[in-house]
Amino acid sequence: MPSLLALDLPLGPPLETALRECVDAAEAFCVLDQRLSPRRQREELSALGATTLLDRDGRHGVPGGREVDPEIGLVMLTSGSSGPSKAAELSWDALRASAELTQRTLRGDTPPIWFPCLPANHIGGLAVLLRAVLSDATLLWGDADQLDLAPSQGATHVSIVRTQLARYDVSGYHRVLLGGARPPAPRPPNVVATWGMTETGSGVIYDGVPLPDVDVASLNGELCVRTPTLFRSYRHGPRPSVVGPDGREDWFPTGDAGDVHEGRVRVFGRLGFVINTGGEKLWPEDLESVLSSLRGIRDVAVAGVDDPEWGQRVLALVVADGANHDEEIRAIAEERLGPWAKPKEIRYVVAIPRTSSGKIRRSDLAHLF
Repeated sequence: MPSLLALDLPLGPPLETALRECVDAAEAFCVLDQRLSPRRQREELSALGATTLLDRDGRHGVPGGREVDPEIGLVMLTSGSSGPSKAAELSWDALRASAELTQRTLRGDTPPIWFPCLPANHIGGLAVLLRAVLSDATLLWGDADQLDLAPSQGATHVSIVRTQLARYDVSGYHRVLLGGARPPAPRPPNVVATWGMTETGSGVIYDGVPLPDVDVASLNGELCVRTPTLFRSYRHGPRPSVVGPDGREDWFPTGDAGDVHEGRVRVFGRLGFVINTGGEKLWPEDLESVLSSLRGIRDVAVAGVDDPEWGQRVLALVVADGANHDEEIRAIAEERLGPWAKPKEIRYVVAIPRTSSGKIRRSDLAHLF
């Protein structure tokens, strides 16, 4: 059975080279988040089940890893928008289909030249690289913080999140794919609002229109998809499926609410309470569990508040012992989950509204802010 190689490399040409080598050798891979603390990165390695690690110092064995089936090309942690992150397995065929569908949809007279500026441990960032590795795109490497300068150097396409759209001038690109949080309105004419997830192999709906060969239906208010880019399974379980409008049981329930009318898709948002901040998704229960471990924190609830730059900003509602815990709250959030989990606002309250069974009344949290 094939091994699973974890790539611990920064966004740049060495990562592109490593991906090409994985493709040539048909070696399954995953990409680690270099922003995480060593402790959190070890937890990700375990969740992914990697058997080997490749970093700047070479290859290293990973204890406790699990091999993958030969057809699998990528294992990637989901964003956790409907609960804890899961390790999704995507086949080589699905990865190729995603790259080719996007290229076919966006290309003009010549293949796109992409400027990579999103983390490759997320499907939106990795998909940019795979369009060059598995299809005929070209990558123009540069400083991700200077994405507004890349068009003058030849870049024609870029994938970004809402925070980047607010901070940079992207008018020089032929096409800008915008993912993550709900897109602003209005937006520049060259900006395409995309919808997709790890399980769909990146974006499969552009400005409300499914890509070729992608089927979307709303079943009981939940968007369900059938696409050649769909993941095969989770590391710890099979892919969920439902019976679609055609009577076939091969549709994937996405967990997003929405509708489909005359071929156009409207996405209303997660069926749950996920927080989407700067393109990163944060499940409130994860951060609440972390913050509750702090001494002096008696109770806590986490919510997302609409924000013009971040899409949503993270708000922590805290019942404490009277002391100010702002510094340690932000420190432990970054240590245990990641920098995006640090609350941008912390409010100290008398009590958190809960049901008789102890569950947070999330619909009542708005009264506290």
